[in-house]
Amino acid sequence: MPILILGVDIISENPKRFAVVSWFNGKLEKKGEFTFYRLVRFIRAKRPDIIAMDNIHELGDDLKKFLRALPQGTKLVQVTGRPGEQKSLWSLAKENGIRVGDKFDPYEEAKVCALLASKGVGYEVLAFEDEVIIKVSRGRSQGKGGWSQDRYRRRVHNLIQNKVREIEETLRRADIPFDLEVEEKDYGLARGEFKVYASREELVGLIKPMHGGDVEIRIKPVERKSLEFVPLKSEKAIQVRKSVIIGLDPGITVGIAALDLDGNIVAVYSERNMAVSDIVRFISDVGHPIIVATDVNPAPGLVEKIARSFKAILYVPRESLRVEEKNELLRSLGISVDDDHQRDALAAAYKAYLRLKPKLDHVDAKLRELGLMKKSNEIKALVIQGYNLGEAIMRVKLREKPKEEIKVLPEEESVDVTPYIEKIKELEKTIKMLERENQELRAIIEEQKKRIEKLGDKLAYYDEEVRAKVIRSKEIEIRDKRIAYLEKELKEAKAIIEKLSRDLVLAKRMHLLELKGSAVPLKVLESLTWKEIEKLERSARIKKDDVIYVINPSGAGKSIAEYLVEKEIKALISAKTLPNNVYEVLRENKVPVFYEDEIKVKRVDEFAIVDREELEKAIEQRLAQWEEEDREKEIQEFLRLVEEYRIERIKELKKKAEEES
Repeated sequence: MPILILGVDIISENPKRFAVVSWFNGKLEKKGEFTFYRLVRFIRAKRPDIIAMDNIHELGDDLKKFLRALPQGTKLVQVTGRPGEQKSLWSLAKENGIRVGDKFDPYEEAKVCALLASKGVGYEVLAFEDEVIIKVSRGRSQGKGGWSQDRYRRRVHNLIQNKVREIEETLRRADIPFDLEVEEKDYGLARGEFKVYASREELVGLIKPMHGGDVEIRIKPVERKSLEFVPLKSEKAIQVRKSVIIGLDPGITVGIAALDLDGNIVAVYSERNMAVSDIVRFISDVGHPIIVATDVNPAPGLVEKIARSFKAILYVPRESLRVEEKNELLRSLGISVDDDHQRDALAAAYKAYLRLKPKLDHVDAKLRELGLMKKSNEIKALVIQGYNLGEAIMRVKLREKPKEEIKVLPEEESVDVTPYIEKIKELEKTIKMLERENQELRAIIEEQKKRIEKLGDKLAYYDEEVRAKVIRSKEIEIRDKRIAYLEKELKEAKAIIEKLSRDLVLAKRMHLLELKGSAVPLKVLESLTWKEIEKLERSARIKKDDVIYVINPSGAGKSIAEYLVEKEIKALISAKTLPNNVYEVLRENKVPVFYEDEIKVKRVDEFAIVDREELEKAIEQRLAQWEEEDREKEIQEFLRLVEEYRIERIKELKKKAEEES
């Protein structure tokens, strides 16, 4: 399957600009010049298989940001080799038969990087483990004590327990290995911490972070302690190492123990937050694991993963080892350990050894008879892996190449070992001094732990005081907001009262004029809209025989005119020309319409009147005018029908005459 490789080289430092050349299916293409953030966006859009550079530190402080931004499946490769073992780009090009141009510019270097990576030259840069830490804990502070706070605390601990169980079930359904460490409290959990042996991308859609509520979930990928460089092509085979039995106790704190095939302790170690790569490296430094053992049944996910990575046999006891049994196993070994994790790992390894011991003793007895005890370790490892004794011996012999006979030096040519003995004594003294120093440091650590606990108690008390102050300030803030809200409501209520008072005065004045009979009060509409009509209805109401005065009638519709007709208004006076559809509805329903040039309107502010006699006369004339116009229309319509009939009759007579002739 063809792969996409991007060769990248820096052009300038400030601001950072990069030259990019792509290699795809044997074809090279110059992609141009990119800033750092544009380069990241380009990579996320194209999702290349490899980003090839001659020196990743050209990215400077942005290196980790760049590694975090890489899409899943994209490798960052340094083609020139591991730090401290790097070769020049041009010498690598020559070794791999790559032709280099005369001009050594950033684009040429980017091209060479892409071509070298396409040939499998270079080292992949690894910044993150295939591990994720998921922490489930309390989200909000619980505050001071008391019955309500106790209930709240218990509720939160139950919520944490439910969320931990939910995540645990999700991981099991997805068949993702993990280890879990919890802190029990109040018949629930105060916290839960998962160590998941999968990449962050594998958890997308399965588990989501949570912030701001009673329960908080944080998901954090595990960074390697230092960048690792893994060759794109396999290097020389690993030299033959001593075969060992590994006991492994996984969790937030990892315990590791190693025994050789004679049951001797090779190593016992524990460390908190130990990454998978660190575990693999530690075991590789100790020897080659033939068996990886656990003290619990079923085996934890990490133990299975480590066994698979070394292609070792997984040993799981028939049932989980009890604490008493583990302590008894350590007593039979005659050793004490620093913590429970070392104890569990060592007990697991020793239990696996005891299961194999009869077979291993039988192999040793046969090898003594055959004089092959020097090859005991290799032969026993093969027997454990499933070979019978004869097959194992033959495989070991076939591995050996003929060796030249070693000449024994004459006595006078023998090597003087005195300096080495002195060096050993000196190193033994150093070890004792370091052991004493280690004990002193452990005492200091214990003292510091106690001090941290005391400071933690003080901090908790301080938190309570701060919380009380915050609550008081919040109460004051709520009170101030309430006062401001009530003041606003009071202001609005006063404005409404003032408006209603004005409307009442206006209504009284209009009623007085109506009683006198000399003038007709008009109900004023600033515009002929539903909003203004509703406003008028609320203040004075539109009644039968009211006269409406409109300042601006533009935009009014037929429905408004029909509403006024339903109200049985006496007339409508407009300051401007009415829209046609409004006028037609009013005329059809015999509601007289006047304009300011046809009738005199007296107006002061929101109050308007018209002379009663003038209005009555104008209404009478307008209705008479419309009646005359309607009568004229009827006569014209009748004459039109007579004329049409006459024309049709003439046509029929002509047609008849033509037929007779």
